[in-house]
Amino acid sequence: MNVSWSILVWGGLLLGMTALACAGDAHPISVHDMLAMDRISDPQVSPDGRWVVFTLRVTDMDANRGRSDLWLTGTDGQNLKRLTTHEASDTSPSWSADGQWIYFLSTRSGSSQVWRIPTCGGEAEQASRLPLDVGSYSLTPCGHALVVSLEVFPEAKTLSETVERLEARSKAKTTGQLYDRLFFRHWDTWMDGRRSHLFLVPLSGGEPLDLMAGMDADCPSKPFGGGEEYTIAPDGKSIVFTAREAGAAEAWSTNFDLYQVVLDGRQPPRKLTTNPAWDTQPVFSPDGRTLAYLAMARPGYEADRYRIILRSWPDGPERVLTEAWDRSPQNILWSKDGKTIYSTADHLGQHAIFAIDAASGAVRTVVGQGNVAGVRLAGDDLVYGLDHLKSPVELYRVKSDGSPVNRVTAINDGKLASVRLGDPEQYQFKGWNGETVYGYILKPVEFDPQKKYPVAFLIHGGPQGSFGNHFHYRWNPQAYAGAGYAVVMVDFHGSTGYGQAFTDAIRGDWGGKPLEDLQKGLAAALERYPWMDGQRVGALGASYGGYMINWIAGNWPDGFRCLVCHDGNLDERMAYFDTEELWFPEWDHEGTPWENPAGYTKHNPVEHAAKWKTPMLVIHGGKDFRVVETQGMSTFTLLQRRGIPSKFLYFPDENHWVLKPHNSVLWHETVLGWLDQWLKDGAAR
Repeated sequence: MNVSWSILVWGGLLLGMTALACAGDAHPISVHDMLAMDRISDPQVSPDGRWVVFTLRVTDMDANRGRSDLWLTGTDGQNLKRLTTHEASDTSPSWSADGQWIYFLSTRSGSSQVWRIPTCGGEAEQASRLPLDVGSYSLTPCGHALVVSLEVFPEAKTLSETVERLEARSKAKTTGQLYDRLFFRHWDTWMDGRRSHLFLVPLSGGEPLDLMAGMDADCPSKPFGGGEEYTIAPDGKSIVFTAREAGAAEAWSTNFDLYQVVLDGRQPPRKLTTNPAWDTQPVFSPDGRTLAYLAMARPGYEADRYRIILRSWPDGPERVLTEAWDRSPQNILWSKDGKTIYSTADHLGQHAIFAIDAASGAVRTVVGQGNVAGVRLAGDDLVYGLDHLKSPVELYRVKSDGSPVNRVTAINDGKLASVRLGDPEQYQFKGWNGETVYGYILKPVEFDPQKKYPVAFLIHGGPQGSFGNHFHYRWNPQAYAGAGYAVVMVDFHGSTGYGQAFTDAIRGDWGGKPLEDLQKGLAAALERYPWMDGQRVGALGASYGGYMINWIAGNWPDGFRCLVCHDGNLDERMAYFDTEELWFPEWDHEGTPWENPAGYTKHNPVEHAAKWKTPMLVIHGGKDFRVVETQGMSTFTLLQRRGIPSKFLYFPDENHWVLKPHNSVLWHETVLGWLDQWLKDGAAR
């Protein structure tokens, strides 16, 4: 643990919260307080290292959405100011090479376009005027052009052709959609034949150039890829990007490769890698002589660990830098001298910053506590966003050796001062096969060690995920601590941040090792913390966590007073045919349902329906194409047919997540009301 960080945050913040609680001027945290928090993201440091611009999202309850603007502050924490005030969304800031301008994406013109504003303040001006929405962008080193991503029909010769086809579709009297291969829908969107392509856009005007002309592939990738998936060479002559050109196998392929294309557009993209697994996030060294990127080793497995690969540019040899490091780096940031690569990775319930020696691959921890995102260079220092279980994201600055940690922003201090939070504690126990497993507990707000508290047992999704030291806006344990519950979270086998073998252990064993870890983890918490009432425990989970709730219903039927299943599968066999990304079940269940039917039956919740008896709240989103709505409907039908007390909360306009603010309020009120019904004093056993 970084001592200075521990003292700064845990010591200072805990003392501050204690003092406020004693003063009696704060209330237990609720969903309304979480929605009131301002959300910092995407910090970008100026070329001289003196300033950092970032996106700040606030929740507009009247409009039932978030609103984003750009803010600017010194990297020393001084001179905080707001740059944009338009009611439209302003996001994705970046600096011009001379530091005089800040570019950003905005919808203020009626579509998503690139804008820019003087660093010293003033009126924003539009930099791109394209007939299609800009999804992401990057400035060329000379500053005379943009590389942008646009949704186009890959066979279209011009942007106008794409626009004309979309207009014709909108005027058509028919509504039928004909498909001849997968994907036909993805995440929460029905496919319409368009692809996300990279274009070169001269700022002086002229026809944009499709850098991926004819490619039946996306960059950035869908649904969550961004500007990190392409990079412009330091000499400004070419771009390297990642894309999956898998044809009819796209829905079950994780084969992303790197491509290079010269920005004059005279040659088609040149394929750089032949690895059959995932290659992504290319980043050039400062001198342009080395290309670093992330690569997985096993095809068809999205949770394999990334390695950092170094390639002598352009066609020299490659070497794996981090083979000996049993963690999965999530990004690449070169130091100014090119001797060090900084990256973040899940690690023992944290998402930490690490420094990797570019010559030897030796790894050291820079920031080891909390959940880090958006690491940037500020001279020889690092600026980054960090949240933890007692605070949303704020910006910090640290020396490359990890000390001292200096706080740059305090955006949410006033809001935190108005609430009381539960105190977190990480614990360990012996799980499956006697192996060490980690978990977190939160004490309820206004904790009294002489009292007994009902327990909310939260089960994370993924399953290759983690419930760690992170201030979450959808599954925040503080919402339960604020309502008077003790909280227990276990990073069972299959979780990330504990070594690749630990993550791999869930393959073919969805209901085995994880269930054993959950059982032993809850028992260990109840034994260690006698103020937890083991007779009043409810279990809650979403996605894989929702699957696990359904599995628990038939395989741990006496374990809980009530259950909450959000977007969870009831029937793994049918879930394969319902979902969109097929590589996921094919890896975890070791084949397709017709090749390995036992893999879909062995741990299938519906096979144990006769043993269900625990009251359950079921929640599902109508636009969830990952775990489709019929799985939730089927779960509720089963419960009702068996006469088990149950409720069904359905959001027709939400996907795998609940994103609209008022829906979030309803979600939390319904979930906490369900827990109160079955777990609070006087509730029926």
